[in-house]
Amino acid sequence: MGDISKDINSKFPNNKVKALLNIVYTANWISSHQNAFFKPYGISPQQFNILRILRGAKTPLMVQSIKERMLERAPNATRLMDKLCNKDLIARIACPEDRRVVHIQITKNGLVLLEDISKYMKDDYLENVTEEEAGILSDLLDKIR
Repeated sequence: MGDISKDINSKFPNNKVKALLNIVYTANWISSHQNAFFKPYGISPQQFNILRILRGAKTPLMVQSIKERMLERAPNATRLMDKLCNKDLIARIACPEDRRVVHIQITKNGLVLLEDISKYMKDDYLENVTEEEAGILSDLLDKIR
């Protein structure tokens, strides 16, 4: 099991500082693992999030709605969607009533990619945590925000 004090060879003035740095360190650790996992699929974790949002919505969404639902509020969401569109994983649908409004929907290729990813994706980041501990952790993270 990890110990941030040993991992970064540091001591902390108190447990609150240690906890805050541990959150940042762990978030970066997870992000690094996710980037490595998604690399063979040619997408980023943020793009995966966009695809999952669109799959779950079942109907096309406005770009702003997608941005609001993203786990990581990416200011470059439009660029991320451009890349997904170029890979034929999503499609843009122009609104006939208002040319400024664009809806986004997941394509069949996007659904197939999500299906393929789901076969190999594991939720093992929390394998050393019990269900009860996961609930406590989630509640504590909510409390911080």
